[in-house]
Amino acid sequence: MTADQRLSEAVALLPEWLPHQHWFTGARTGRLDVRPVAAALLHDGEPRVWHLLAEVTHDDGADVYQVPLSVHSQRSDRLDHVHLGHTADGHVYDALHDKEATAVLLDHFADDAPAIDGLRFHVKPDVKVPYGDPSLVLPGEHHNTSLAYGDAALLKVFRRVDPGLNPDVELNEALSDAGCTLVAPLLGWVDGDWSAGDATPSGSLAMLRGFLTTASDGWALATASVRDLYAEGDLHADEVGGDFAAEAYRLGMATARVHETLAEVLPTATMAPSDLGALADAMTRRLDAAVAGVPELEPFAAGLRVHYDVLRRPRDPVTVQRIHGSYHLGQVLRTVLGWKLIDFEGELMAPVADRRAMHSPVRDVAQMLRSFDYAARHLLITDHPPEDPAHDQLVYRAHEWTQRNSEAFCNGYASASQLDPRHEPELLAAYESDTAVYEVVFEARRRPSWLPIPLAAVERLALPG
Repeated sequence: MTADQRLSEAVALLPEWLPHQHWFTGARTGRLDVRPVAAALLHDGEPRVWHLLAEVTHDDGADVYQVPLSVHSQRSDRLDHVHLGHTADGHVYDALHDKEATAVLLDHFADDAPAIDGLRFHVKPDVKVPYGDPSLVLPGEHHNTSLAYGDAALLKVFRRVDPGLNPDVELNEALSDAGCTLVAPLLGWVDGDWSAGDATPSGSLAMLRGFLTTASDGWALATASVRDLYAEGDLHADEVGGDFAAEAYRLGMATARVHETLAEVLPTATMAPSDLGALADAMTRRLDAAVAGVPELEPFAAGLRVHYDVLRRPRDPVTVQRIHGSYHLGQVLRTVLGWKLIDFEGELMAPVADRRAMHSPVRDVAQMLRSFDYAARHLLITDHPPEDPAHDQLVYRAHEWTQRNSEAFCNGYASASQLDPRHEPELLAAYESDTAVYEVVFEARRRPSWLPIPLAAVERLALPG
């Protein structure tokens, strides 16, 4: 059997397997057509390891996905959860969960590793790559797959691949090169080529960065604080031992310093009145599309449009720059050395050009304020529904917690920056409204039971004044 025949049999297993993967963003019903657009044999032994980029055509369009595969002659019990199926060549697995295959992948960062046609492995000067350390796939349903190699490095593999430099690589390199200690140091990255008709696009495939030991997820810390508050019942947010406000203040400072560094090392610009009008138009289009898909949003649409219309009025230009772009408590980690920002890819469902666009830093601030509201209210959905006798009191506590930590975050931001986001109330309200509209659509499609969280926000934002 030739190598091409072996690969073709493995690829034939993908249409059935892909829709069940949490990182697959295409239509999960209907027919999938899968076509290899780049393939490289990384290891021709036991297991055989393929690096594969596949174009997947589905009802919503076509995307390119990165699906490394490992093939074992005997079935492996430890890999049953990522078993694609059996071919004449052996049992086929998602290679990113296969420690033998991921060791092969890491080895290709070495200077003396053999060149692989169509793949380029880059290592930053004077960094140590932990060759030989076993990998562990990090838990959580994300759009990518991240592997921890010991406690030294994390390899983030981009599952859906777009042409061009991934913003996560671009911004992490810019910040690392500037000596910013508020992100994990960039160690290296992988890019590659694939076929697209007569063209040969190139794009980022993976990013290798330092592993943040002792790190706690910002969402977990914030929701633990909310849980403490709800358990007390009759205490205010500032009276509970798990008060989060000091951490919110420090997170605001860290956010401002990262914004400041990005503005120093990457281009900035200004949004003239016509640009702000175009921003308002884009927000309005998103709102109109959301109302068409989620009727519960319609009663609040007129009030939300007021925030967008304000941007069309004459006003001073707004300074814009590169920002995080999808900023929430799940994108920050608290270490013993302070807060660290991660995942600079932007909103993954947006076109890559939009994810690399410049915005006011106020957009990141607005998204984090929405994340505080989510942290405060999600337990009202999961643990304290409306029939709970304590529900109404806890709604008040949730609002109080959100306000306290939002103020602390903005105070911290203003202390470390020339910009106080509260001095741009119209822009802040517009970005916060736009974020809440996105959340309504997301929850309606993916988590309908959580829809009351963003609906409560749009109701508040739609109120006059």
